[in-house]
Amino acid sequence: MRSVTRGAAIAAGTLCVGIGVVGIFIPLLPTTPFLLLAALLLARSSRRGHRWLMTNRLFGPTLRRYLEERRMSRLHKAATLVFLWATLGLSAGLAVKGPWARALLAAVGAAVTAHVLTLGTGSAGRRVRRTDAEPRNG
Repeated sequence: MRSVTRGAAIAAGTLCVGIGVVGIFIPLLPTTPFLLLAALLLARSSRRGHRWLMTNRLFGPTLRRYLEERRMSRLHKAATLVFLWATLGLSAGLAVKGPWARALLAAVGAAVTAHVLTLGTGSAGRRVRRTDAEPRNG
């Protein structure tokens, strides 16, 4: 990767981490999409930055579960869907005018809901893989 492109990717990834962190505290600002974009940008531009993001104690485990295993904890799924529909409902009721815009919000909400529901469920350390070489109990 050329140094200018690499520098831009690092800057954009860092900005996405910052926006994602702010999104933790501001309900209308989504956290996960920005952290996922940061992971993508940093994976392509900065090993150190990507390693820091993926091992961060606050959001590293959640990102790893999502990116590597395509799963979320039940609590995360529930919180995601509650905040998603609360935000979309508030937006549709207070900020968006017109039926087409509200229909678009509903379509986005339905698509995100479908995606979240298709992800596996489980939290860190709960899923155990057993190989055929391991002894079976009972």
